[in-house]
Amino acid sequence: MNAHGWTLLAVYSVVLWLLAMPMGRYIAAVMEGRLRWAGRIEAGLCRLCGVKPEAEMGWLQYALALLLFNGLGVLAVYALQRLQLWLPLNPQGMANVSPDSSFNTAISFATNTNWQGYVGETTMSYLTQMLGLAVQNFFSAATGIVVVIALIRGFARHSAKAIGNLWVDLTRATLWLLLPLCMVYAVFLAQQGVVQNFDAYPVVHTLETQHYETPKLDAEGQPIKGADGQPVTEPQQTREQTLAMGPIASQEAIKMLGTNGGGFLNANSAHPYENPTPLTNFVQMLSIFLIPAGLCFAFGRMVQDRRQGWTVAAAMGVLFLVGAVAAMSFEQQGNPLLAPLGVDQGMSLAQAGGNMEGKETRFGIADTALFATITTDASCGAINGWHDSFTPLGGLVPLVNMQLGEVVFGGVGTGLYGMLIFAILAVFIAGLMIGRTPEYLGKKIEAHEMKMSSIAILVTPLLVLLGTAIAVLSPAGQAGVANPGAHGFSEILYAFTSAANNNGSAFGGLSANTPFYNVLLGIAMWFGRFGVIVPVLAIAGSLAAKKRIATTSGTLPTHGLLFGGLLIGIVLLVGLLNYVPALALGPVVEHLVLWK
Repeated sequence: MNAHGWTLLAVYSVVLWLLAMPMGRYIAAVMEGRLRWAGRIEAGLCRLCGVKPEAEMGWLQYALALLLFNGLGVLAVYALQRLQLWLPLNPQGMANVSPDSSFNTAISFATNTNWQGYVGETTMSYLTQMLGLAVQNFFSAATGIVVVIALIRGFARHSAKAIGNLWVDLTRATLWLLLPLCMVYAVFLAQQGVVQNFDAYPVVHTLETQHYETPKLDAEGQPIKGADGQPVTEPQQTREQTLAMGPIASQEAIKMLGTNGGGFLNANSAHPYENPTPLTNFVQMLSIFLIPAGLCFAFGRMVQDRRQGWTVAAAMGVLFLVGAVAAMSFEQQGNPLLAPLGVDQGMSLAQAGGNMEGKETRFGIADTALFATITTDASCGAINGWHDSFTPLGGLVPLVNMQLGEVVFGGVGTGLYGMLIFAILAVFIAGLMIGRTPEYLGKKIEAHEMKMSSIAILVTPLLVLLGTAIAVLSPAGQAGVANPGAHGFSEILYAFTSAANNNGSAFGGLSANTPFYNVLLGIAMWFGRFGVIVPVLAIAGSLAAKKRIATTSGTLPTHGLLFGGLLIGIVLLVGLLNYVPALALGPVVEHLVLWK
């Protein structure tokens, strides 16, 4: 790493902590209903919708209501895509989206994954982008927040039968947390140059003729490959360019703050209309971690032991720093095949300045590598550079971040409840080591909690590895691979890792907008989301019903360096061990071949 990289990382870390602490206080006040001025509005909305805010739900009712709410969201987004040609706010006359792509996108945005197998500016109308995708950005983010709040209540309450009222929680998370932040953020983005309008796409004439190659496609829209196994291309040229317009700034705000990641434009945050300046790039990186980091401090306040929040946040921070330094260092090394001519081949000298392939010059290596680390530590998936063009070990870091369950701050809500599951596992293992019944925050961790924790931890590796195996063995899965060998395997592994962990970023290079990948990835997204949420809510209900036990001299302190180190070790050991063989077949092999 160079001086710019270290300075960037230091400034980012300091600003994040300074913002996260007041954010934690505000989140706790919002979700505990301590905003006096909000009470009347909430009461009016509840009366309008027929909701009794004082009637709290048990965990099963809470989970069923959440599944119903998100299931209806899937149906609504699917219908908008299938009917958008005949609906308003479609100045470009976008055609109706195919059934398999609509299925994938509807699940993607309802699960906070925001995987995009389509090109946004040529596929989705303004109405679909706003009423469908942007609305789901709010609701899916709110879903993650209310689940972790329910789990926190499970720790904070004792001898209780309920974990809260879902409809009240969703209202508070949306109205008083996400919406105000996004309104301010969208105005800032528009001031910085992010597009926000409803204009039709203008066509402009370029000063120079643009020459480019496009892949030949067969009748099914798949690239045609030549005898050498590479895609066949044909030359094209043009002196015209169509500029995409639309309400981008408003969607960009919730895309980042809600750790959604779905871009209005296909190039996502690498596009100057979504991320025009280094300042917007820095603020976007901050906004991804802002609420997840704030939730750590809200956790400490809500369980009335702020040290617990600090311990969890510190463990996340250590893992984040290790990943960020690794990614930035690997990208700074560059590609050895692009070493300057005349250099002794025995020297480990790579391309001068580091690996700039796939990166925007206005951001550079350090900012792009840091962005990649942050967006995959969280369940965001927004990108400002092409992960497919990272060095093998540079690309390994985003893969590992997702495979850890995205518990390093993670998505809004999802990162904290994922880390708390690992904390439960950590105290259980510690209890086995000393022959004592494990306990966490005054609650005994027994067989039921461990069964649910095991399901929550194992469901995503099962989806990732099984989905990758099916794709590698199926002709339909192999057909989408443009880069054979270890890199092609990494692309498939990355796709299913991203889908099952609800990240949404892609390596690129994989033609995934096919019925095979749309359906298989859609299934992975749904069960990767709710296969974890339902066990987490079951744990919340079980913990809330337990009595609080007194702390004794034999109780394992769950704050401080000892427990923080144990927690980090459990995350690395349990979270990553399932994936080591798959990683060895992909980025590790590619690295060894590249540097041979």
